[in-house]
Amino acid sequence: EEIQPEEVAILFDKNIGIAKKLMMDKNHDYGEAWRSMSQESFVDLILMKLQRIRQILNNDGKTIMSEGIDANYLDMINYAVFALILM
Repeated sequence: EEIQPEEVAILFDKNIGIAKKLMMDKNHDYGEAWRSMSQESFVDLILMKLQRIRQILNNDGKTIMSEGIDANYLDMINYAVFALILM
């Protein structure tokens, strides 16, 4: 089923809002450690998340201890935004 552009915009905004809340919550818990990170560190973190997603997909989406695919995508969004801020 094709998603209409208006629905895509709504879903985009919803997911960006979720990513922003996650970032704010993690900044509260961990401080702003991202400020001292290098571009290479962000690349490594994003690659690690991609590897985790691939492994979860290879396990038919099943996880025992790790976060699900959606949490990994949200982390990648935030890592990418932090990398852009520090450019």
